[in-house]
Amino acid sequence: MSDEVWKRDEVESPCVKLCQIHPQERLCIGCLRTMEEIGAWSRLSPEQRREIMNELPARAPRLQQRRGGRAARRES
Repeated sequence: MSDEVWKRDEVESPCVKLCQIHPQERLCIGCLRTMEEIGAWSRLSPEQRREIMNELPARAPRLQQRRGGRAARRES
């Protein structure tokens, strides 16, 4: 029996099991997807999944922590 039967040409989920939605950016801090993208993932075509996967790296800077309080006011 060929192993080809068990291979599927699907885009895997970017989920890293660190599921928490950033309150301001509305992105998962683990995989960087929106709640809508996460909810629709199983129904998306491989092309739609690839498109989202290609966008994820550009979203990461949106979640960088900003320094607050006294440390943020110090002059460099």
